[in-house]
Amino acid sequence: MKHRSAGPLGPLPEFLGQYVAGEGHVPDGIDVVPFFTPAGDKMWLVCDYALARKVLTDKRFSRAEAVTPHAPKLNDAQPVPNSMMSMDGADHSRLRRVVTRAFTTGRTNALAPAVEELADRHLDAMAASGPGADLIEGLAAPLPLAVLCSLLGVPPEDGTRFRDWVEVLFDISASTPQEKARRRLELIDYMADLIDLKRRRPEDDLLTSMIGAHEQGDLSMGELLTMGLTLLMAGYETVVGQIGTSAHALLHDPAAYEELREQPDRLAPTVEELLRLTPSTPISFPRVAVEPVPLGSVTVQAGEGVIVSLLHGNRDGKTFADPELLDPQGHDAAHLTFGHGVHRCLGAPLARLQLQIVLERLLRRFPTLRLAPGPDAVVWKDGLGTRGLSRLLVEW
Repeated sequence: MKHRSAGPLGPLPEFLGQYVAGEGHVPDGIDVVPFFTPAGDKMWLVCDYALARKVLTDKRFSRAEAVTPHAPKLNDAQPVPNSMMSMDGADHSRLRRVVTRAFTTGRTNALAPAVEELADRHLDAMAASGPGADLIEGLAAPLPLAVLCSLLGVPPEDGTRFRDWVEVLFDISASTPQEKARRRLELIDYMADLIDLKRRRPEDDLLTSMIGAHEQGDLSMGELLTMGLTLLMAGYETVVGQIGTSAHALLHDPAAYEELREQPDRLAPTVEELLRLTPSTPISFPRVAVEPVPLGSVTVQAGEGVIVSLLHGNRDGKTFADPELLDPQGHDAAHLTFGHGVHRCLGAPLARLQLQIVLERLLRRFPTLRLAPGPDAVVWKDGLGTRGLSRLLVEW
């Protein structure tokens, strides 16, 4: 049986929302459209699935060029220097190799018992304080934070400070530019101090491993610092968002939640459908054309910026049958939520693992889970490159 989709998508940036109707319907015939970014620059928005995959793999669309001073900008935030996500070719491959081994399927699966224990602990606390809770505060936020801190070697007692830093940096409306700049400097100073501590007292964690790569000449000090910050920030905010939007989607349609509880063998394909329909990252990072490139109905000129709408590509009716419906049987085509090509998200296996464990535990522990009534039960964050909930009140 097919069910309704994720329901309301929540607030979207205007350049995305104008091409989405109702509960996530993407109009036919949209492939590549011009738009003006919040920074006031013109870019191209790619909404077609096949063209999205082309942009994400075609070397004529450069990530490195997108962070140069003359490139069109998505917003006023300063580009992060030395970032693997802002590199092309050999430099990108060099940095990616340093962390790839930490995110293999085998190493990720080895984390499953720890993730299960964390999920059970948080659900125990929810049950004890019930019969209602905020699913974000009770589960979606603390679990991925603890997982990342353990993986990278961040002391657990520093988790709350780190969460405060990241949430200020990702929120586009609740913080002033001055506050964001102050928090960014605090976070950089913290990571530099942590690297120094790990160098003196190495442990069995990813940050210590990256320090070893730095000492062997595989990455610079600036690259080491940026990589640590990037893994923490991206790995936290996106997974928190994905857990929240996925739980909201299932609870928005009680029949879908009930059927999945009765047929747990459908959990894995349902997770893929939730990733497709409710991506916590609705857009790709910008790219800049290094030469004229024909793209669908337009030609992108050299120096022009391009952004892929992962949200639109995931709902392309030419690729996905009934694209707005959550189909527990899944689809033949792979969704774009984790990207495509050489910049595909390294943490995808770990994100999947956390989402699957959280949903499996929720379904088993709270068979009557439902959204709490009232207009304040669901509160969306105001983000640009990420989607998520700051509140998701539930009852059982």
